[in-house]
This record gives sequence, structure tokens and C-alpha cells, in this order.
Amino acid sequence: MGLEPPEKKTGRILLIACGALAREILDIKAANGLDHLDLTCLPAKLHLYPDQITEQVEIAVQRHSATYDQIYVVYADCGTGGLLEAKCRDLGVEMIPGPHCYSFFEGNDRFEKITEAGEITAFYLTDFLVKQFDAFVWRPMGLDQNPELRGMIFGNYTTLVYQSQIEDPALMDKARDCAARMGLAFEHRHTGYGDLEASLKHWSASSFG
Repeated sequence: MGLEPPEKKTGRILLIACGALAREILDIKAANGLDHLDLTCLPAKLHLYPDQITEQVEIAVQRHSATYDQIYVVYADCGTGGLLEAKCRDLGVEMIPGPHCYSFFEGNDRFEKITEAGEITAFYLTDFLVKQFDAFVWRPMGLDQNPELRGMIFGNYTTLVYQSQIEDPALMDKARDCAARMGLAFEHRHTGYGDLEASLKHWSASSFG
């Protein structure tokens, strides 16, 4: 006896997302009543291995394509050099435009203008990266074992820009501490969810509106 085909999830949308965006996506869903959006996340640590992102997204899309009529990929390019965009186009799924999450949190248009104006020596942290600074920045760069490498690694940066999605004094204090540990000036910009929220609302409306 053959396997039963997967049950279709009619009227629902699947988001295949970077694990670093899970908390933000859940908050956006709750705030906007987007209960018909289902979420599955790939490991956040793929950001440390961007050459693996495209393949893992493809596997996830193929795994769920028989269940969902609408699938969206909640990644920007994220260091894939255009490969993820090309793959999503081949798979017939849409992804968030922009070079990385720092850009779409800021708003891609605004981020492009800031970059063109000369903000090229900034190191960016989001809420997630502030919370996971040691796991995603300090230890992968070997600074827990070799703190003397700090100047060599961050020598081309002048400022740590903390893009906050929520207002949390404890995260603000931790972000300032991250800047001090890196030997960088500190700047805070409250971006909220930027183009991430706009994309989720647009996908929801265009799919079933």
C-alpha cells in the first residue's frame, strides 16, 4: 500500500525563514493578526556558512511544496552572491529583497542611501545578534581564545550600529557593552521591523486578498 499524499493546508501560507528572524516574525504575526501564516525556520547558524543557505532553502521548499500552495522565503541575499535569488526564481517562490537583514530592517531604500552617504565602516547588530553576540560574533571569530586579534578583525570599522526591533533597556545596555568589547563607537537606531513587516503583510494580502 502506497503512502498517503500529504494533506493540503488550504488557505495557509508557509514562511521558510532564517532562525535569526523567528522571534520577530512571531511578533509581527501576533501584532497584525496574521494567523494564517505558518513558520518553519532553518538554523540561524547558516549565517556563518552562507554557501549552504541556497541548498538548504531549496530542500525546505521542495519538502513543503506539496502541502502549501503559497511559500515565501524570509531571507535576503545574506552572502549568497545572488544564488539564493536565482534559486528562488527557479523554484517559483518569492524572497525578501535586499542584501541582508540589516538592510531590510532599516528599510532597503533608506539603507542604500545611508551606504551611499558613506556609512561603510559600521558593524551592525540586530536584537538577535545582541542576544547571541558571543555565539555568532565573538567565539566564531576566535576572540574568546585570542582577544588580541580584536584590532586586526575590527580595524576597518569605526562604529557599532545597533538596529533595535523592540525597545528593551537590557538589550541596549548589552549592545553598548558589545561596542566596548569591540573597541567601537556606539550608535543606536530603532528600526522596528522595517521591510520585514511590510513584506509579510504584502504577501498575506496578495495571496488571499
